[in-house]
Amino acid sequence: MNIHEYQGKEILASYGVRVQRGIVANSPVEAVAAAKQLTTETGTSWYVVKAQIHAGGRGKGGGVKLAKGIDKVEGVASEIIGMQLVTPQTSAEGKTVHKVLIAEDVYYPGESETSEFYVSVLLNRATGRNMIMYSTEGGMDIEEVAEHTPHLIFTEEIDPAVGLQGFQARRIAFNLGVTGNAFKEMVKFIDALYKAYIGSDASMFEINPVLKTSDNKILAVDAKVNIDDNALYRQKAYADMRDVREENPIEVEAKEVGLNYVDLDGTVGCMVNGAGLAMATMDLIKYAGFEPANFLDVGGTADAKRVETAFRIILKDPNVKAILINIFGGIVRCDRVAQGVVDAYKNMGDAINVPIIVRLQGTNAEIAKELIDNSGMPILSAVQFQEAADQVQAALS
Repeated sequence: MNIHEYQGKEILASYGVRVQRGIVANSPVEAVAAAKQLTTETGTSWYVVKAQIHAGGRGKGGGVKLAKGIDKVEGVASEIIGMQLVTPQTSAEGKTVHKVLIAEDVYYPGESETSEFYVSVLLNRATGRNMIMYSTEGGMDIEEVAEHTPHLIFTEEIDPAVGLQGFQARRIAFNLGVTGNAFKEMVKFIDALYKAYIGSDASMFEINPVLKTSDNKILAVDAKVNIDDNALYRQKAYADMRDVREENPIEVEAKEVGLNYVDLDGTVGCMVNGAGLAMATMDLIKYAGFEPANFLDVGGTADAKRVETAFRIILKDPNVKAILINIFGGIVRCDRVAQGVVDAYKNMGDAINVPIIVRLQGTNAEIAKELIDNSGMPILSAVQFQEAADQVQAALS
């Protein structure tokens, strides 16, 4: 589950991580009130107005702007709230900005130059250990750094049995080149950041940039946070941070009815049982010369009601030109799936206006094919993978 920057900073601050302070606002009027409150609390006279969407690269799309004075805040907030923000991490349509974070200016002059770093905590799936990835090249896309200057990216793997050790936090601070009080601050920052990652059941914390201020404080200027969906049952407070306006509405609807659905850009809808078979089915569609329109896993049950619900969700995508159902009958019998498909087709009537190709293999697969072929419904049946691919090609030719 993705959350907004201001929510990520709330989690960080609760674990003792120093953050760039800010107040969220839903309108330009609220933005001015937030700026006044922020001045009272921090003394700042300049304000950073930051669009709150679930995507990085907001500054490149005009979603992060500096207001040099309280009189500039309303105008800047008006430009950002309601805009359709397109960044390298959004679709071509972008995302609508519903709220902004009014943040304090932390790039004030002082005894030393400011410095920006990149720090993230995530799981290294290759080793099964948590990993801190960090670089001196903060404020830049880490992908660009990895491509052009990979020697500037460091990693620190953490044994889950013992957790982050003091020498590891010190090594990170040393490699980032900070000294004196900033070195001590960085060690504390890394330690608190890792505790926040573990304590919140996150799958990723990405802080870009981590800032060394001109008076040698270390703080998080940004926060991109993903919470592990599987842990939300024990993280009720974080579950309430979910903003469904930032999510695909079809995916939200599918989740509410217990279907695993991911929207894609193609024209062939997929309905399968099991993630592995779903991946193979999408490969099959691509080998046939087309692109999958979705990933949809109906799970271990595929009765008429569930199949009908899946049909309706797939058909909400106007780009779908055909639907390929590929079910392996292990726990669920193929003839029951076939009957579910036929019943769902009858119930939906004219709502289904695209070709349906059904491939069923496993328990009672032959009976299932007979059911479909004798149903009188315009449903195409297949037995082999290649046969299903040929039927998709024929349907869309």
